[in-house]
Amino acid sequence: MLLRLFLSFLKIGAFTFGGGYAMIPLIEREVIERKKWIAREEFLDLLTLAQSAPGPISLNTAVFVGYKLCGYSGALAAILGTILPSFTIILMIALFFREVRHNVWVDAAFRGMRPAVVALIVYPVVKLARGMHLAMLLVIIGSALAIWYLGWSPVLLLALGGVGGICWELIQIRKGGVR
Repeated sequence: MLLRLFLSFLKIGAFTFGGGYAMIPLIEREVIERKKWIAREEFLDLLTLAQSAPGPISLNTAVFVGYKLCGYSGALAAILGTILPSFTIILMIALFFREVRHNVWVDAAFRGMRPAVVALIVYPVVKLARGMHLAMLLVIIGSALAIWYLGWSPVLLLALGGVGGICWELIQIRKGGVR
């Protein structure tokens, strides 16, 4: 299982451009749809935890998925699989960057990848938002606007969301008993 976990995250790490958020749809597809290691709802909980923890969301998600499946050794296998391709690529770029820094073809390739990276970032947001209650969608839109236009801290909004979720559950418990 550890080898399968390592190889799955190695594949994800090797074929993802654009950073942590771009990895989320690939992680989701691998661990939920292809391998069926984790249920979708549980993955969303792990993703929420990964977003709330310090560090890149892709690494946090890999750690949480690996830990869920195989404990500490699973977390280590997943994190090594995730970072090994990036580390190798960055090492190669560092060694040869001077020679290709002003290469027209390299610059064109990076410009061409930008729209795909944006799509990889938007995809999980749209997929996670599907089926949400209208009030939740309004909270998402309001949060995004508060960050972009009002300059609010995402940490503040996460804390407010956590407090709001706890308050909501307490209200639901009082209304109809334990959920």
